[in-house]
Amino acid sequence: MEKNVFAPEKALLVGVELPQDQEFPLAASMEELTRLTKTANAKVVGSLSQKRPRPDQKYFIGSGKVTELKSLIASTGANLLIFDVDLSPAQTRNLEEALETKVIDRTELILDIFAQHARSREGKLQVELAQAEFQITRLTGHGVSMSRLGGGIGTRGPGESKLEYDRRRIRDKISELKKGIAKLRAERSLRREKRKKSQLPLAALVGYTNSGKSTLLNALTNADVLAEDKLFATLDTTVKRLEISPQKTILLTDTVGFIQKLPHQLIAAFRATLEEVTEADLLLHIVDISAPNWPQQINAVFQVLDELNASSKPIITVFNKIDCLSEALPDEALASYEPFVKVSALTENGLDNLVKLLARRLVPLS
Repeated sequence: MEKNVFAPEKALLVGVELPQDQEFPLAASMEELTRLTKTANAKVVGSLSQKRPRPDQKYFIGSGKVTELKSLIASTGANLLIFDVDLSPAQTRNLEEALETKVIDRTELILDIFAQHARSREGKLQVELAQAEFQITRLTGHGVSMSRLGGGIGTRGPGESKLEYDRRRIRDKISELKKGIAKLRAERSLRREKRKKSQLPLAALVGYTNSGKSTLLNALTNADVLAEDKLFATLDTTVKRLEISPQKTILLTDTVGFIQKLPHQLIAAFRATLEEVTEADLLLHIVDISAPNWPQQINAVFQVLDELNASSKPIITVFNKIDCLSEALPDEALASYEPFVKVSALTENGLDNLVKLLARRLVPLS
């Protein structure tokens, strides 16, 4: 019988906790890896984790765990291993040779999700650039041909044909992609200048992935942005007008969601899009208050904002998904995040308070 090429891959997840990883607990990181894997349309069939004082040079995990993985592969029928860390090319090669199974790391998984979700020409170019820059660092890890075990996650998307190119051709492609993005960046800059001439204040929605940014934009502006309960459901920037009073209109722009350990290739490739954050008059930081580790997610967002030199901008913290809380969170517990507002973008509870706060904070800036 011919194999069903559309059948989801069976993934085993591998987590490693190092001493420097205390801020994001291993359990929370593995739960997030599970959601990322499902977003990439693979089926999670098992997991394995380990605490280590330092990565093993050959396998990242210990040789004993490699033996355990062999048994898990045999018992689950897994055909994909996903590591919740960044592996070196040599470690990936060693693991694939020892386990005879395709191995990808966290960065490859996120790049694959971006490849699946890119819709606009700009989004596709940016994902392709990130993939090409990642692939050129892996040439020594997968041999000259860049061949991988099978297809699926880590081998598809706008940049998948580059997997068979040599280093020179990938560099040529990177140069070509950068020129295309530079052209789109110039066009975006022109649109931004036109917006500035309109003297409409701009607020950028930022936040951890799946915090509800697109749902909030839809609720405030009647936009028709895709809003799904998936990580990185939307990648393309959307700008919408919002009337905050009979005399005042502002612009709201949605941005790509952030995540802990967001690959640097993506930050660099999406810098043109993320310039909307750096050019904004104010940031609306959307936080999923129902997430058990929301303080850590806030820190992850600020790490990216710091990298964009945008963390010093005026910020309103929007604690979203209050409808998902079993009991209300007192304002005293959130005092360090002033100014803040508690809302449910889904039920539209608290949106009036958000608009009033926007009016107070943005009108003086216009």
